[in-house]
Amino acid sequence: MDERLTAEEMDVQRRQNVAYQYLCRLEEAKRWMEACLKEELPSPVELEESLRNGVLLAKLGHCFAPSVVPLKKIYDAEQLRYQATGLHFRHTDNINFWLSAIAHIGLPSTFFPETTDIYDKKNMPRVIYCIHALSLFLFRLGLAPQIHDLYGKVKFTAEELSNMASELAKYGLQLPAFSKIGGILANELSVDEAAVHAAVLAINEAVERGVVEDTLTALKNPSALLGNLREPLAAIYQELLALAKMEKAANARNHFLQDDREGQDIYDYYLTQAEIQGNINHVNVRGALEVVDDALERQSPEALLEALQDSALNLQGVRRDFADWYLEQLSSDREQKAQELGLVELLEKEEVQAGVAAANRKGDQEQAMLQAVLRINRAIRRGVAADTVKELMCPEAQLPTVYPFASTMYQQELAVLQRQQQGELSQEELFVAVEMLSAVVLINRALEARDARGFWGSLVNPATGLAQVEGENAQRYFDALLKLRQTRDVDEVFLSWNDLQATVSQVNAQVQEETDQILAVSLINEALDQGSPEKTLSALLLPAAGLEDVSLPVAPRYHLLLVAAKRQKAQVTGDPGAVLWLEEIRHGIVKANQDTNAAQKMALGVAAINQAIKEGKAAQTERVLRNPTVSLRGIVPHCANGYQQALGDAMAKKRQPGDTAFWVQHDMKDGTAYYFHLQTFDGTWERPPGCRLNTSHLTREEIQSAITKVTAAYDRQQLWKANVGFVIQLQARLRGFLVRQKFAERSHFLRTWLPAIIKIQAHWRGYRQRKIYLERLQYFKANLDAVIKIQAWARMWAARRQYLRRLCYFQKNIDSIVKIQAFFRARKARDDYRMLVHAHHPPLSVVRRFAHLLNQSQEDFSAEAELLKLQEEVVRKIRSNQQLEQDLNLMDIKIGLLVKNRITLQEVVFHCKKLTKKNKDQLSDMMVLDKQKGLKSLSKEKRQKLEAYQHLFYLLQTQPIYLAKLIFQMPQNRTTKFMEAVIFSLYNYASNRREAYLLLQLFKTALQEEIESKVEQPQDVVTGNPTVVRLVVRFYRNERGQSALREILGKVIQDVLEDKVLSVHTDPVYLYKNWINQTEAQTGQRSHLPYDVTPEQALSHPEVQRRLDISLRNLLAMTEKFLVAIISSVDQIPYGMRYVAKVLKTTLAKKFPNATESEIYKVVGNLLYYRFLNPAVVAPDAFDIVAMAAGGALAAPQRHALGAVAQLLQHAAAGKAFSGESQHLKALNGYLEETHLKFRKFISRACQVPEPEERFAMDEYSDMVAVAKPIVYITVGELVSTHKLLLEHQDWIAPDHRDPLHQLLEDLGELPTVPDLIGDIAADGHIDLSKLEVSLTLTNKFEGLETDTDDTNTRSLLLSTKQMLADIIQFHHGDSLKEILALSASREQEVAHKRLMCQRQANEAQTPEPLRRHRSLMAHSLLPLAEKQRRILRNLRRLESLGLVSASDGYQGLVDELAKDIRNQRRYRQRRKAELVKLQATFQGLSAKTTFYEEQGDYYSQYIRACLDHLAPSSKSSGKGKKQPSLHYTAAQLLEKGVLVEIEDLPTSHLRNVIFDITPGNEAGKFEVNAKFLGVDMERFQLHYQDLLQLQYEGVAVMKLFNKAKVNVNLLIFLLNKKFLRK
Repeated sequence: MDERLTAEEMDVQRRQNVAYQYLCRLEEAKRWMEACLKEELPSPVELEESLRNGVLLAKLGHCFAPSVVPLKKIYDAEQLRYQATGLHFRHTDNINFWLSAIAHIGLPSTFFPETTDIYDKKNMPRVIYCIHALSLFLFRLGLAPQIHDLYGKVKFTAEELSNMASELAKYGLQLPAFSKIGGILANELSVDEAAVHAAVLAINEAVERGVVEDTLTALKNPSALLGNLREPLAAIYQELLALAKMEKAANARNHFLQDDREGQDIYDYYLTQAEIQGNINHVNVRGALEVVDDALERQSPEALLEALQDSALNLQGVRRDFADWYLEQLSSDREQKAQELGLVELLEKEEVQAGVAAANRKGDQEQAMLQAVLRINRAIRRGVAADTVKELMCPEAQLPTVYPFASTMYQQELAVLQRQQQGELSQEELFVAVEMLSAVVLINRALEARDARGFWGSLVNPATGLAQVEGENAQRYFDALLKLRQTRDVDEVFLSWNDLQATVSQVNAQVQEETDQILAVSLINEALDQGSPEKTLSALLLPAAGLEDVSLPVAPRYHLLLVAAKRQKAQVTGDPGAVLWLEEIRHGIVKANQDTNAAQKMALGVAAINQAIKEGKAAQTERVLRNPTVSLRGIVPHCANGYQQALGDAMAKKRQPGDTAFWVQHDMKDGTAYYFHLQTFDGTWERPPGCRLNTSHLTREEIQSAITKVTAAYDRQQLWKANVGFVIQLQARLRGFLVRQKFAERSHFLRTWLPAIIKIQAHWRGYRQRKIYLERLQYFKANLDAVIKIQAWARMWAARRQYLRRLCYFQKNIDSIVKIQAFFRARKARDDYRMLVHAHHPPLSVVRRFAHLLNQSQEDFSAEAELLKLQEEVVRKIRSNQQLEQDLNLMDIKIGLLVKNRITLQEVVFHCKKLTKKNKDQLSDMMVLDKQKGLKSLSKEKRQKLEAYQHLFYLLQTQPIYLAKLIFQMPQNRTTKFMEAVIFSLYNYASNRREAYLLLQLFKTALQEEIESKVEQPQDVVTGNPTVVRLVVRFYRNERGQSALREILGKVIQDVLEDKVLSVHTDPVYLYKNWINQTEAQTGQRSHLPYDVTPEQALSHPEVQRRLDISLRNLLAMTEKFLVAIISSVDQIPYGMRYVAKVLKTTLAKKFPNATESEIYKVVGNLLYYRFLNPAVVAPDAFDIVAMAAGGALAAPQRHALGAVAQLLQHAAAGKAFSGESQHLKALNGYLEETHLKFRKFISRACQVPEPEERFAMDEYSDMVAVAKPIVYITVGELVSTHKLLLEHQDWIAPDHRDPLHQLLEDLGELPTVPDLIGDIAADGHIDLSKLEVSLTLTNKFEGLETDTDDTNTRSLLLSTKQMLADIIQFHHGDSLKEILALSASREQEVAHKRLMCQRQANEAQTPEPLRRHRSLMAHSLLPLAEKQRRILRNLRRLESLGLVSASDGYQGLVDELAKDIRNQRRYRQRRKAELVKLQATFQGLSAKTTFYEEQGDYYSQYIRACLDHLAPSSKSSGKGKKQPSLHYTAAQLLEKGVLVEIEDLPTSHLRNVIFDITPGNEAGKFEVNAKFLGVDMERFQLHYQDLLQLQYEGVAVMKLFNKAKVNVNLLIFLLNKKFLRK
């Protein structure tokens, strides 16, 4: 059975075929024009728009006719105006220039487009058609390269194809016959068409024979009109023509395999005269180029000049005096081309022409340059600066830029240089001098403008020639030169080169000095870190440091202070490595020197104080104590004697006998010690070696201590005297304190014994209270009754008051109370519903609460009716569009025959009228058979046949085992067609949840069947090509599957494609060769390493190993991205794919229990990754994962990178390690093991999907509960084919003859024919009867019809029981099913029940037939409650005997079934609503498509009318209103013309007695043939011209007239064309 495409697919295929063919022609034209113009053109999709301004066409005309289209006449040649403001009317001049050019060279006018076709874009295919013809014409003349056939060799994105198809449809354009250009050129250009045609055929035949002499002889035939033949090149002619012919034949076969809409022509396979001439010219050019290459090899200017003047090359501008230049230039070009290609190759004609032009330019430039240098030297000698600069600026001199404002500088410097040379300056000397002087001028100008950036750019320019220019000193150079320029006079405003060099050297010296200082500072810091005062002193004394007043005795102090300062800086900054800067070091040195001076002065002052103490003069002692350098505090003049006395005593205590030492130690405030010599008055910070300290010498601290004591005693004495009253007051306060202290002690004693005091008081109080209580208790006992009565009244009053308050509160808040109660009831309802949904065994009370949901409302029936109607409209619309497309295709063929044979259009007009009728929404009369006496006619026989087919297809749809077995009984090549044509249609391509559920059941059953019958080990699923797996992957890789693949892999694949430098090559040999090539390209020397090596030899090189490691790291990083994208997107994989993977896993595990889990996971991974995901990784462009530009394709590196990732992921998914020839990839085995474990987790997660019953909320009773019956739409041909297959394989599909399938096939009887099922509509011969559709409302024949009979159909029994139970529990209340069934119904309950049933019956009566419930369910609904109770009890006993329910659990199983129905009912309503929205959107899209077809049909109508006007006989020949004469021929005449072949049973000698009259009918294309024998009318025959064309199209050569006369169809058509129609 042929594969049947959907309407959408047929539409896309047709439009894309035409769009693809035209885009290929655009790409061919684009590449040919690029070869001619030597410039890049826009992409094919933009080429049409870029041609509208005519600029590119005019440039193309200039290439082959420069005299007709000069470049200067091309308007807006740079297209600046076009880019700014769009098209201008003057752009039409460019188009006219081009048309004049192609007319000038002799291109036949039949190819010419109109100006408006280009400018207004009215017929751009005509323009491209002309360009193709022009290319072939120029190729024949040898003026342009040959255009290449790219059909089937280039790719375009779906978006580009769609846009181009829309563009063609928008303008209603048809593609010209590009393949006929060669033949048309041959016809148009030939003087003697037959002679040229015969000569060209003879050449093609000679080329096929392969004999060079025969080919040359055929080429020399003057009738062939070939020129420039050269006998020495005959063998090459033969070879090239044979290759061209083979290529053209291959392209023709490719065309007719992919698009068979046009008839074949002999020139589709044979070379035309233009192509033969073009190939001859190509060979001649090639031979001439070989002569040029030989001359270059011999380095002979004379031979080269002779070769360049060969007429075959047709080179422009060859000059005899430039032979040496040609040799030099072409030799250079030849060598450069050899380096680029890696081998010596001939220069192309264009390259030789470019070399000649370049040599001419170089020669002209050299001569002009010598004259310019001569003029410059003369100007320098004249000494006029302006003239010198003018000559220097002459372009012919080829000198650097010259600045006129510095003319004096150029004149002076060049004059000096000329005098030094003592002669003429050469061009090289002038170039160097001017370049340096211009650089100096630029520096001066930048200084003047204070442009630091421009200054630096000029300063570092190599042309300046300055030495030792450092980048880090740029600003300092700028500042120094600017300062120098300001100090100069106005007359010397320009700084010379010497000034620049001197300033640069001076700045460098300053920077060097600063650098030395920095080095010295670093040495000082290093010395401080080492802790050596000697090294610190040495560093401080370095001249580079520039430190002053550094003294040797102070060295320890320097070291101490600098170390402390460095430590403090480290603490403040938080940087342990902080160093001291030069200024900080200077500050430390100054501080150390100041400390030393202060210590020295202090030591001298202390020595003077000791000397004064020894002399015993109090006044002198008091004077020296006031010495500020000693800094003693608290000295009072009145205490001079006291100071003398105290200090003398202190000195006497310290004095020891024999103490004659001179060194004394002074402790400083910072903890350091200063040593002072009493005799020499020298001091030092380090203890002198071997020194002994003087013990009697008072230090500053001891002197200060003595002074402080004396001064303090003096101050106390003065204080007592001044504060006598205050002392008395203080004594009084002290006495008060003593008194308060005694009181506190007494209070403490009392607080200590407080517990004892309290205890005594408590005993006394207790005794008194107990006595009072006993007296009161005695009183109550005496009046007990009265006490009880009082208490009762009190409690009653309190309770009543509390109740009244509460009641009043409720009355005030009645609204809130109602809300609270509603909240609790809603919560109870939610809990009950949650229990109904989630509990495995919901209680009966919960089910009763929601039993009313099972009742179908009017809204449900309305929604179902709308859904059914919309489904029918969508399917009809799809079929209508398919029929429209078929009609349009038929119109294409008919129109093509009209144009080719110049026939009348009556049959096409008739077909057009039929198409217009369909456009008015009357196509349903052809598809819907209800009004015909066919399968759906209102007869008993047809009705039974229809019901039998409905029962059969319901069984096939709901019992997948039949189709699963049938699939494997057919050849593998028919399986896919059968699946898509019948099975997928049977399941409506899984368009809703029911069909998706059933189709998935079919996949499951078929897969299980295939594994059980054909798989002998798990690995067979991987190594083989299982039918079911192939079909499943193909089905789920549709638009939704592509969307999932795009979401999973789109981003990571796009990252790979955008990474232009990514390299993942892991082949050691490739890496080795790439390394060798890069080395040779960089060094320019041939590598000493061998080029061809083994992988082991390649890996022996460290560089190859390094590159391999980089590639492996890149590969792992990229693979990890893919792995993360795949593993994290498990939920995006289509549910069907995941469920089939789950079925595959469980089925394999069941059949092969001894198989390891790893083996099972490898097989499932092969399905999910290798078959579903891997193709999208390897070829993302084929699955629309990434968007590709027009004609674009993945580059080889990109495809290799994706292939490497796919290979690594494939190894990981299969758990396969690298070994053998992939030893160098063993490093990846660890990664493969880790990834394999991740893949196993991924596969495990993918297989964790719910069952289809849960996913789609379906079970075996869903069809019983559903309101609407399933409907499928299938063609009559598919119906008959399916019936035939079932009859052929019924014994294998259903071995048991009691199987329902056998019964249904017996009901159908013998296999019907298509007319049997169609009826009267078969009379229309223009309709393909097998394509007509019929809708089948599927029903189950074996569903139980009565429930009160002894029925063994448990499903029907269970369904009716559930329906009756759902009715009862709405009126009876009880905690269990037994309790409800035991209750008797009251009158009110019966009335309510009857009212509900009547309402249900009324709704059913208003429901369309396909939506009505089964009759058995309606019959049960009318029973009273008591009868329903009895039937339920009886059914329960039968169900219990069948094991479906159990009385032990109170028939909980039946309650669970009811709960399940309620849950599914809600989900069904939700899905029904979503399906309505989806169908509405689908219907809108189909309506838009219908509109497009209608517009296309209207266009065809217009085209047909145009053809009618063109092909109808002219008024001059026929006359207005004049009837055309008849043709009278005898049979003998017709036999002589070849029209008549024979007349059966009539001798040839009697043919002259038979006369045929051919009379044209009233309608064009109809003829009446009247046969006469001996003048007597014998028979009349109506001849339709369109029937003749159809026979010709189908290849029928002979037809019968009157069932006796045989005529030649082709010659009869020729005769009618010649006599009746315009030629």
